[in-house]
Amino acid sequence: MSTLLFSQSTHDNWSVLSVEGQIDSKSVGDFQESLAQMTDISQCIAVDLTKVSFMSSAGLRALLVVHKQTSSQAKPLVFIGINDDIKDVMRVTGFLQHFTLISTCEDLPTNV
Repeated sequence: MSTLLFSQSTHDNWSVLSVEGQIDSKSVGDFQESLAQMTDISQCIAVDLTKVSFMSSAGLRALLVVHKQTSSQAKPLVFIGINDDIKDVMRVTGFLQHFTLISTCEDLPTNV
């Protein structure tokens, strides 16, 4: 069974959801629930995926859903530390153009 670990923190005016593990069809429900909770309570949302080693198409769909939700609410959304393999899949599927990606929390925009 796939298990994801979540932690929440703040960095300046950003709420940061850090995720660790593999996001696949077995764990995507927990991932979506954590994302939904974050978007309900936060104005600026960052999702730290530095410790995510694998993401299935279900995980990519979850990212697209949260992007659409935050866009409709005019809330900034940033993804942190996506590994090159996941980034390549995003590029091939056309998802990459929809997301703001940064390397570390220190790169979060301060003018939001």
